[in-house]
Amino acid sequence: MISPVLIDRFGRKHTYLRLSLTDRCNLRCTYCMPEFGMKFTRPDHLLTTPEILRLGKLFVGLGVNKIRLTGGEPTLHKDLPEIVAGLSELDGLKNITMTTNALKLQDMAQDLKMAGLTGITVSLDSLKPEKFNQIARRNRLDQALTGIDAAINAGFNPVKINVVIMANINEDELLDFLQWGYYKPVDIRFIEYMPFPDTGWSEAGFLPYAEMRRRIETEYTLSKVDSDPSAVGKSFSVEGSQILVSFVTSMSESFCGDCNRLRITADGNIKACLFDDTEKTLRDVMRDGGTNDDLKTVIQQALQSKPYEHEPMDDLLKKDNRRMVAIGG
Repeated sequence: MISPVLIDRFGRKHTYLRLSLTDRCNLRCTYCMPEFGMKFTRPDHLLTTPEILRLGKLFVGLGVNKIRLTGGEPTLHKDLPEIVAGLSELDGLKNITMTTNALKLQDMAQDLKMAGLTGITVSLDSLKPEKFNQIARRNRLDQALTGIDAAINAGFNPVKINVVIMANINEDELLDFLQWGYYKPVDIRFIEYMPFPDTGWSEAGFLPYAEMRRRIETEYTLSKVDSDPSAVGKSFSVEGSQILVSFVTSMSESFCGDCNRLRITADGNIKACLFDDTEKTLRDVMRDGGTNDDLKTVIQQALQSKPYEHEPMDDLLKKDNRRMVAIGG
């Protein structure tokens, strides 16, 4: 008998599914995609829209109450509004959110809000055109900022802004981001630089949370905000402002013990941990005529193999893991 609740061998209950729609992207960010490019998944190997909606329904039936659509860049999926609308009809699903680079939000934000999307997170690693181009390998900063404004105008509040902080690259923009967002309904989330294959990661590029916070507190007063124990960000209010500032401390202060997340890659594999290279296919089970019980069996196998926590930074590069763009974050 398969349990209807997604509880792993360490007693962690999983209520949050990150569902990648594509491994393609219209940026080429250095920490996400290798400089020499990558081989993208063949279209016929990607999950179809009916398969995506089937998995969404199955996981919600198992207790998932939040689904985040990721990529690659999810706005490149031709059926994105249809997927959002289909998921929004699921009883028990409280939040349908999306992580995007915002390049297409000017034309899509309002329609996605109407389709049922409840939250938007934007990846934005620099406010300086030259540096944005250096990190993203594309000159699209103005387009990204316009997309963020469109999300705000569509009623997403707060819009979360993910900033991967890399020493000697964009660490000098910590205070710039607070100044930029000071009067906006945003949650600025500074993320520690994480090691993935073929992205040039080194410990010299790593700036820990404690140092980020110290620099910000030279200019701003931060006050801790209570959050869900499974939240990945340590959140703070900023005195005199409506914004939140959060720190995602994946490397320096692991939050693995309270992890409630599972991931489905765009080609239909379930990953129980971002940094674990163990995967199991759900796509092939569906295409071979498998029942929902067959899918639940695979899900439970993946869940029970989930490690308690990830390895130290240097050891992560030794694993045969996917690149971030192919995982979905």
